[in-house]
Amino acid sequence: MSRASIVAQDDLSQDDLGLLDKVASDLPILADLSRADLLLYVLEARGQVMIRAQARPHSSATLYRDERVGRSEPEEVIGQFGDPLWSTYSLKTMDVRGASVARQVVPVHNADGQAIAMLARDAYWFAHERHRRRARAFQKALLEFTWMVLHGRLQVAGELSPFREHDGIMYVNAEGQIRYLSGVCAEIYRGLGYRESLVDRHVSDLHTIDYQIVQKGMSEGQAYEESSEEGGGLYVRKVLPIISQDLSPWGRLTGRLLPRKREGWRQRGVFLLIHDATEAVRTQRELESQMAIVREVHHRVKNNLQVIASIMRMEARRAQREETQQALEDSVQRILSVAVVHEFLSQQAEGITINLREVIGRIIAQVQQSLIPPDKDVEVSFSGPDIWLPAERATQCALIVNELVQNAIEHGMRYRSQGRIDVSLWDGGGSVIIEVSDNGQGLKADFDLDVHASLGLTLVKNMVQRDLRGQLEIQGSDQGTRAVVTFEK
Repeated sequence: MSRASIVAQDDLSQDDLGLLDKVASDLPILADLSRADLLLYVLEARGQVMIRAQARPHSSATLYRDERVGRSEPEEVIGQFGDPLWSTYSLKTMDVRGASVARQVVPVHNADGQAIAMLARDAYWFAHERHRRRARAFQKALLEFTWMVLHGRLQVAGELSPFREHDGIMYVNAEGQIRYLSGVCAEIYRGLGYRESLVDRHVSDLHTIDYQIVQKGMSEGQAYEESSEEGGGLYVRKVLPIISQDLSPWGRLTGRLLPRKREGWRQRGVFLLIHDATEAVRTQRELESQMAIVREVHHRVKNNLQVIASIMRMEARRAQREETQQALEDSVQRILSVAVVHEFLSQQAEGITINLREVIGRIIAQVQQSLIPPDKDVEVSFSGPDIWLPAERATQCALIVNELVQNAIEHGMRYRSQGRIDVSLWDGGGSVIIEVSDNGQGLKADFDLDVHASLGLTLVKNMVQRDLRGQLEIQGSDQGTRAVVTFEK
């Protein structure tokens, strides 16, 4: 085969590029079935090849944890493009991180029979030898499936979940006979009551949905996935139709199979992949039940806190001394700030993290409604991105914002009929910054946080330093006060 018959990347037609894109999209399921890493190479200029697509298997350990798409390599890694083996199957040994790896290489041909890419199948040698010991019916079916994928003939109806290490695989031929079962698959069917070997039995002998989905896969010619409950368990099945032509480049390990246009794709059967999802679904249902209980607990805690806040507010109205009233009102706001976090937790699907921006927004609205007198025109603004934090940290931030905004209203705006309070939230990557500033009367010139802090600012200082392990900075001037809280996520 001459080098002139090899199409370089820059000379690929739109049809060729479309075929390669289709092949690339189907490589993941082929990698899972092959239990190997797949790399799709195209020819670059000056004796270089480039990896156009990569697929890592879910069914075995991958050789390449790094992203290799776009990487250029010497042409020798897959054999010379001018070599006759570019038209057929080849096998070579290579070293990957000190391990002996078997590389099988097969060409991808366009409709005119020209080689436009090479597919490398890389697996540890012991895995390759294990594959060679599998039943010949399975090996042949996998070769035909590979040939179908490389011609862009695999049709998929919707998304397919990965085929994993502990899933079973069955091969059913075009006549409906079961020609191969993996060990995992045989174990699954033993659990469904089939103690004897199913090899060579007709799939219609099974009192399961297998016959119906196999027939559907063959008649529609599309891969699809379906779940069913059988024998008290939940099983997920994937059907992969197999069609092929008479010649396959991986079907013969010797000789040359020169590319030529061929007609007549024929039905060869299907792969039936089965996953026992019983335990996973049971665990998920138990988790959902537990989370529902947790959400209900948070809902009741929120209600109880609101009841306590209402009782304390009634006591504040009946208190004779102004200091007592103020202390009770301040405590009411703190309790309601904690209640806000529990309200979010009662609504969360998982209840693990909370959006700090939403919590702060709720706190500000709550403080505005409760603490700003009707005769004062005080505007409170808030800006910031979504930042998700654990519930405990969100609770601490809610209390901190509550105290700082409340302090700005009660002290900064005490002798003003109008003013402005700005609350800002920043995401510093690994840190969070909360800033509360006002244009009120400011702080005394000799203000010292350790000496002159009110109960609210003392609470803020303790929570920032002790609980959040962060920093609190307060600056005052004749134009207002600015408080900045910084802590690591």
